[in-house]
Amino acid sequence: MSEEIWAALGATTLDEVRRRAAIIDAVTEIEPIEVDGAVRFAWNDGGGQSAVWYFTPDGRALLLTFDHESSLNLFAEGTYAEQEAFYRGVPEDLVKLVRDRPENYESLNLVDPETGATILYAGGVFWFDGERWARAEGFLARCREDGLDPLSESGFSYCLGDYRFGEEFTPEAIVEARAEDGYYEDDADRRKNLAEIKEIFARLG
Repeated sequence: MSEEIWAALGATTLDEVRRRAAIIDAVTEIEPIEVDGAVRFAWNDGGGQSAVWYFTPDGRALLLTFDHESSLNLFAEGTYAEQEAFYRGVPEDLVKLVRDRPENYESLNLVDPETGATILYAGGVFWFDGERWARAEGFLARCREDGLDPLSESGFSYCLGDYRFGEEFTPEAIVEARAEDGYYEDDADRRKNLAEIKEIFARLG
């Protein structure tokens, strides 16, 4: 499943990826944030898992996933240096988007005890160079070192589930998936949410 979603992400235009990120950001009631000219969109499940996107004006992107139960969760016992190494291979101007930034619900900071520098945590680090998506070299190296599967251990498929890459992306599809997960108390609650999500789709594209 993870490889299928990875392939589906790669087959989706960046404009469509950004549209879905913006819609899910609004559905999840998260405010988009501008960071040095880039735009940040996010998703979280309220239980410690998250996906965070940064889209730059020149057509590149940075994607961070986080699963708090994963072995790639460095927040509790990892170090700044370990987390910083996950970003190796990503262009520095993209990494700067997560250096010395305020914490938020989706991303807390690891701190360099010597300099006070900070970097936002991530279990999975992925980036788009203008033509294709790649997995960060440092992230892959850590997975090889620990014998971990990069996509499954980073929570990639779960964290990107709501974006429905490779699947129908409509208000009805989102509501149906939520209903299957027991999200709604009754049909009236479901209809109300469907109307809200339709408004978001109309407003964002």
